[in-house]
Amino acid sequence: MTTEQSITDDLDLLLNVLPPALQTHLREINRGAELLEIVMDLGRVPEARFVSQTIALNSREVNHDDLDYVVSRIGEFTADNRAGIPRTLHRISCIRNRQGRIVGLTARVGRAVYGTVEIIRDIIESGKSVLILGRPGVGKTTLLRESARILSDTKRVVIVDTSNEIGGDGDVPHPAVGNARRMQVPTPTLQHEVMIEAVENHMPEVIVIDEIGRQLEAEAARTIAERGVQLIGTAHGNSLDNLMMNPTLSDLIGGIQSVTLSDEEARRRGTQKSILERKAPPTFDVLIEIQARHRLAVHHEIAHAVDVFLRGRALDPEIRTREADGQVKIEKPATVRVGALREAARGREADKARVEEKPARALRLFPYGLSQERLEQAAKSLNLPVQIVNDVHSADAVLTLKNYYHKRPPIVSDAERRGVPVYVLRSNTLAQMEGALEDLCGIASANDPTQVALDEMQAAIEQIRNGAHSVELAPQGAYIRRQQHEAARQANLFSRSLGKEPKRRVRIYASEAE
Repeated sequence: MTTEQSITDDLDLLLNVLPPALQTHLREINRGAELLEIVMDLGRVPEARFVSQTIALNSREVNHDDLDYVVSRIGEFTADNRAGIPRTLHRISCIRNRQGRIVGLTARVGRAVYGTVEIIRDIIESGKSVLILGRPGVGKTTLLRESARILSDTKRVVIVDTSNEIGGDGDVPHPAVGNARRMQVPTPTLQHEVMIEAVENHMPEVIVIDEIGRQLEAEAARTIAERGVQLIGTAHGNSLDNLMMNPTLSDLIGGIQSVTLSDEEARRRGTQKSILERKAPPTFDVLIEIQARHRLAVHHEIAHAVDVFLRGRALDPEIRTREADGQVKIEKPATVRVGALREAARGREADKARVEEKPARALRLFPYGLSQERLEQAAKSLNLPVQIVNDVHSADAVLTLKNYYHKRPPIVSDAERRGVPVYVLRSNTLAQMEGALEDLCGIASANDPTQVALDEMQAAIEQIRNGAHSVELAPQGAYIRRQQHEAARQANLFSRSLGKEPKRRVRIYASEAE
């Protein structure tokens, strides 16, 4: 897959608000394409920060007149001390002293980079809610802006623009957001209210939100997702484990709770009595970590990624890289191929359903550094068809320990070269093996709660069509409730969630007035 990028930065409009001496110096340097931001602090020499270095712009220190010159040529500073230049993406942030007077400015160059979203376009267009993480300046907002533009061609997209970073300053949004509508936020503390207002008043199919950082915003995001609206957002943090350790934002990925096991269960699992577990379904479906400007790590199933992490096992994400020629390279995780194994397992299950008399082939596993007896015991306790093999070439998967894998033994390296999935366990315990086997053979049963809930929803829709005014469904988790709301919307019915967790449930209505 090849992607071409074009960049629009309106750099002259930013340079024109700077004092004349700084304008002249920056134009003489002539490195606008690499410029990130200009820093002006009272009593210090101004600096220009480029991609690879920082340059002092002249020998004269910044004074109040220089700062006032800039402030008089830009928009008003809001409660978060940010301002902009109308119809551009540039952002000017200020530093104030105790009396509120401005003593420093940071002018960040805003660029519309067309084509950057192609690296994750398939994910964005899948309809799944996507959460993007990454350090400041790595390109999170650029991805949001491009996502809004692409999706607005076919869907109703609303941007909740807290600091006007996505759509630019002024009342008219920047052309880079395409046909997306933009709602500005009066103060950062009201972001959650504008998020809810966007859903209730403007019927979006997609909401784009930058910098989810407070508990109220996390709760608003969950409410929006439950209503069947796709969310594309960013949050503070660099990786999944950062988010899990953040008590304010961990709700976005389902929340973490401490659970105390019975003595018998703790012995069976081979763990301590107090363990951590995911509390609820995650608000977002997919997590993208921006590791570098042209390198992304993708967790396609946040719920599964969190569960595996809490079990203490290694889980490698999918790595996507944009190379110098624009080619996008996708590296599927070599250490854990859960998705592929599940598909294979589903395929075997489907074959069994079509021809009942044909038994399912056992999953052939090659244990390296693991107790074979304990692995067989784990398979027996889960009633899974597993065959231990002695030849890695005939194995469906290789199981090994973390310390062995890091030493890159020839057997493991050979398995990866041949495309045989390698599953990495942290310890040689029965609990670790049972968890690995559950993932490797993860086939939805006939009593799959998601399918049962959706079947109940379809029955309720039929009741409404047959004359019922409303039907209340059984309590479900947030993920299933979201699917039920979407099913109601597709059936041209109305729905809302009632009650509190864990008894929160969906009720559907024949009309909005019910």
